[in-house]
Amino acid sequence: MGEPRMANSIGRWQCPEDWAEWSQWLAAGLHARNRWRLPVLLMGILFAHGRRTVTTWLRAAGVSADFQDYFYFLAALGRKTESVASQLLVLVLRTLPLPHRLLAVIDDTPTKRYGPQVEGADIHRNPTPGPADQKYLYGHIWVTISLAVRHPRFGALALPLRAMLYVRQKTMAKIPPWRRWTFATKLVLAARLVEWIAPILKKAGKILWIVVDGGYVKAPFLRRALRAGATVIGRLRKDAALRDLPRKLRRGRRRGRGRPRKYGKNKISLAKRAAHRDGWETAPCTVYGKTVTKLYKTFLATYRPVGGVIRVVIVLEDHDWYPFFSTDPKATAVEIIEAFADRATIEQDFHDVKEVWGAGQQQVRNIWTNLAVYHGNLWMHTLVELWSWNRTHGELCDRSRSPWDDADRRPSHADRRNALRRQIMEHELSTLAAAGRLPRKILQLAHRLMALAT
Repeated sequence: MGEPRMANSIGRWQCPEDWAEWSQWLAAGLHARNRWRLPVLLMGILFAHGRRTVTTWLRAAGVSADFQDYFYFLAALGRKTESVASQLLVLVLRTLPLPHRLLAVIDDTPTKRYGPQVEGADIHRNPTPGPADQKYLYGHIWVTISLAVRHPRFGALALPLRAMLYVRQKTMAKIPPWRRWTFATKLVLAARLVEWIAPILKKAGKILWIVVDGGYVKAPFLRRALRAGATVIGRLRKDAALRDLPRKLRRGRRRGRGRPRKYGKNKISLAKRAAHRDGWETAPCTVYGKTVTKLYKTFLATYRPVGGVIRVVIVLEDHDWYPFFSTDPKATAVEIIEAFADRATIEQDFHDVKEVWGAGQQQVRNIWTNLAVYHGNLWMHTLVELWSWNRTHGELCDRSRSPWDDADRRPSHADRRNALRRQIMEHELSTLAAAGRLPRKILQLAHRLMALAT
């Protein structure tokens, strides 16, 4: 019964060969009875317009009679996001020319939802209050991991891979017990993401660096991330409880009884170090797409949440100073500064996933279905970036119709998505033209309509 429906659903769009292979590769981690639905759903996400609900996805994919089966499929997909995300990570490793050391970024972001029956939704702090100064919002919180990469022409960007839904402990009572959802803090969820990605990258022969903001610089996350074999880069509090290194024994002297010291006796004040005039150095760093000269000072210290020695870098800006650290004492100051600057790529991901793909608009209630639709948006973002990686600026966007715009500005993620849409529609048009000769005016009208649609 499944194959005739599959033929009817997938026949609306003829996707590029590489895209079809990638979709099938992602679906390989699902049950054979339903895996064919994932490529259909991805094409629906690509061509959806307006408010991007699940029904909009299905309408764009040409699904009609069996629409209910796709809602059941999404609920099952939510429980299999780890396997599909693993397939996607392997695809990225095979497709892109990545360096030996890879940088992953972890952060959390909210998506607004409406209605009391949305499972897992609650009131959270709003990181972007806007002009209305809306300090709180109702919705979901997603702890997300992205792979930060450097494009040879377009600079730093991130490829979102996987996310975990954070549900407040007091909200757990509203989730039906048959969902089998368990409570975990943001720190634990972030640690699980590191423990998921680290073995895959290790098997591929890569070294993993993790970049986090100050909210994740705490022992429950740091200890588990270090046990997984990752190096953590982060921002310290300005009043962080640092200590100097334990004193080394002089030659010929024996250590006393008890375990050797892990932390020094003397406290280190970051504020005093930053206020001192001596010890500052300069170095060129590539941050936010530009090469600038940074003024910094660096030193080794011991930090109890890490459980040992860290390298601290204090960066002096025009208006303030900022302390960063690395759990690898051998890391250079430039590497730490550039790595933390690349953390901003995940913020661009969050913007694109919400504004371009409409994350949070899907209007589903089941908590596992919510997990599936958010991952659908993440995976589409990464697949579009993979598809556009080796394409030129002219293939991805044409700003001749916008003379007021900067023609050399790098293509946005929306430009990349629209370029993929155009290629698919142009292929469909050329197929129709080859089957039967179409009038020139009809072809010109079709091209104008495609330009409006993308």
